[in-house]
Amino acid sequence: MDSLFLAGGFLLALLLGLLIIPKILLISYKKRLFDLPDCRKVHMVPIPRLGGISFFPVILMTLCFILGLQVSWGYPIGSQPADEFLFFTVGGMMLFLVGVADDLIGVSYRYKFFVQLLAASLMVCPGEWLNTMGGLFGMDELPHWAGTLLTLFIVVYVTNAINLIDGIDGLASGLSCIALLVLGLMCTVQGDFVYALLAFSTFGVIVPFWFYNVFGNARRGHKLFMGDAGSLILGYILSLLAIHLSRTDAGSATAGGSQLALAFSTLIVPLFDVVRVVMHRLRERRNPFLPDKNHLHHKLLRTGMRPRMVLVAILFIALFFIGLNWLLVDHIGITALLLLDIVLWILVQMFINRCIWKNKKSLAQVNDAEGHRD
Repeated sequence: MDSLFLAGGFLLALLLGLLIIPKILLISYKKRLFDLPDCRKVHMVPIPRLGGISFFPVILMTLCFILGLQVSWGYPIGSQPADEFLFFTVGGMMLFLVGVADDLIGVSYRYKFFVQLLAASLMVCPGEWLNTMGGLFGMDELPHWAGTLLTLFIVVYVTNAINLIDGIDGLASGLSCIALLVLGLMCTVQGDFVYALLAFSTFGVIVPFWFYNVFGNARRGHKLFMGDAGSLILGYILSLLAIHLSRTDAGSATAGGSQLALAFSTLIVPLFDVVRVVMHRLRERRNPFLPDKNHLHHKLLRTGMRPRMVLVAILFIALFFIGLNWLLVDHIGITALLLLDIVLWILVQMFINRCIWKNKKSLAQVNDAEGHRD
């Protein structure tokens, strides 16, 4: 019966997204609420950036309706305490509101960071903090203070990672869809119905947005971006699901190491990309919080690939890491698995850098040939 309710949550969120997103497009064009092109952006015409406004309301409506339906029909909804859901709602609403404000009038990164920290602390309040490292670098159970600080860091880290990788059509939403599907299945296997419902409801509302974002025609008014209102909520939900799945409860027989490795492998691409970009900015002696054009999708665009192919390539890289970690997690230690992921990531970056160099060289040859003809 739980599987039917989960499927119902996905379909309800999908339907609500299909109904609400066209209305957001209509309002955006009537009020001229656009994301304007500039030197950092790929798009060439003004495009609405309020698609993410649909995410959190649809998720809340779906969760409340499905859970209310279960209770009224007399079906158990699992052992998750209500305070976790309530604190999540408050934290998510804070991020949703600051995201809307940023999309409409702009908000400084310091203020957004402060709100993200408050939202992360609300996740910790009901006890949803990372209490184990699963054997990573020889560390297992974490004391409360260390687990709390690590959880605050992870929530802010993941939330910003999803926000920062939202640079080409379908990328942040596509990576989130992959992560939500895997995390939702993991929650279903563990019997965490409420968390599985959260994952599949979020997945449901992203699907129609993804099609509008990737295949919508901007000149006909059928295209929109998610904006910070969407990316901040997605990062918050993904961090909650990953932390919840990585926890080991007292007396639990589940191995925390494999769960932690699989949960966070769904986020490898955005998490690793943030580390690489910040290190590059620090080497260049630039503010690590200020934007640039050195993210993974920017680098792939410089190889000569079209945006649609860049999207496919990055989604394939994400699926590769998830599949690799799933195959190896029970055969090698979690520390060795992390080091293997880092080595493979570095090799991927080296290959991309070589492709960029070859593309620059070929473009220079073409320009020289045209110059000689002139």
